[in-house]
Amino acid sequence: MGAAEPQTLASLNSTKYTNKFFLLLFMVHKVAAVGFVCFLVFRGVQGLIGSNGSVKRKEQKIIRFLLPQVEAASFLSIVIAFLWQLAFRIWPDFMIHFILWSTFLMSLSSGILLLCFQMPATDAIGVCLIAFSIGNGLYACWVTRRIKFCSKILVKSLEPVSKFSDLNLPTYYMLAAGFLWMSLWIFGVIGALNFYYPPLVIIGLVLSLLWTTEVMRNVVNLTVSRVVALYYLRGMQSSTRFSFQRALSRNLGSACLGSLFVPTIEALRIVARGLNLLKGEDEFMFCCANCCLKLMDFIFEHGNGWAFVQIAAYGKGFVRASQDTWKLFEDVDMVEIIDADITSAICFLTGICSGCVCIIVAAAWTHTVYKPFTATISLLAFFIGYLMTRISMALPHACVGCYYTCYAENPESRFFDKTIKDRLALIRNGRVVVSTPRVRRAAYNV
Repeated sequence: MGAAEPQTLASLNSTKYTNKFFLLLFMVHKVAAVGFVCFLVFRGVQGLIGSNGSVKRKEQKIIRFLLPQVEAASFLSIVIAFLWQLAFRIWPDFMIHFILWSTFLMSLSSGILLLCFQMPATDAIGVCLIAFSIGNGLYACWVTRRIKFCSKILVKSLEPVSKFSDLNLPTYYMLAAGFLWMSLWIFGVIGALNFYYPPLVIIGLVLSLLWTTEVMRNVVNLTVSRVVALYYLRGMQSSTRFSFQRALSRNLGSACLGSLFVPTIEALRIVARGLNLLKGEDEFMFCCANCCLKLMDFIFEHGNGWAFVQIAAYGKGFVRASQDTWKLFEDVDMVEIIDADITSAICFLTGICSGCVCIIVAAAWTHTVYKPFTATISLLAFFIGYLMTRISMALPHACVGCYYTCYAENPESRFFDKTIKDRLALIRNGRVVVSTPRVRRAAYNV
């Protein structure tokens, strides 16, 4: 309870803007991206109606054989995204098992399908998907012992959602905005083929889209986090609309900063865990694992995905919220539980599953009508399906984050049962072994 006391002094209605530099950076980027995409669309139209025969035929071919499949993939992805979120709210326990193994099957199936086309580009993508499916299957077996507890937490964390009838609206708004922007973005990609250095331009467009959709996802995350966190911490029925407005204004800078660094931090975390598993008796690997784990120890104190709860509730900046949240977890000895949580992985695999479904539909269609575009459209379809689903999964992800963070701040709250307390007792008594190379414990044991 001592860790929670300073938080009571924090203003729940802070009027200051967080991480202003990254807010300004994102807004400049967004204005430039919209302007450039519109310019590329103009170049595409210009090439279609006002250029010589070869350029005109090329663009007509792209519009005829590429655009329908990509737009269909966009529509399919938004339908799947809605279905995933609905399924997770109705059957959260079942969906964790389902996603772990359906992603394995979908990635394996899409990889085999692409290999069957027997083209170098599709073969390369197919091999990558099959390799991922093997890793996915191994991961699903590895986390078997953690599924029961994580399922219980997901079920408990989603209980407040039913008390706020409009809590899903921000997700729907962001999905609609994402669909519209991706539709325009696709025309921009087509126009980039009629511009200088098309590969570099398309890479830039992809990076811009990644940041934009990640910000959209974290806007939903911040909105849900504020509504649910204030319910846990103060028993308040806060306005979803007001929370959404705050996420799009005062807290948007933190969403932009977190969207840049949290995916990178998660990737580094996976690398650190992999090195910790492989180090063995090799001195070089031992030193690498030691350095990486200490680096991750520092990074997690200054930037982690759990920070969004305190950003939303108290209006803190991203770095300070990350530090305060991690300290809360340390103060109540929850680091092992947090480190073993698989919610983030489940949300990631849900996006992969959607992307693979889009690949199967788009690749089969394209191979039937125009084979040379099969690999390109497969990548675009996967990319779109993954990103749209990631936005839709922000709600369950935010609910789990609120449950852990608000429990750490006030473990004695009437809104929490003994689920976490009992788990901590089992871990302390050695009756539960958390089967993951834990960042902090590994660093201390080295």
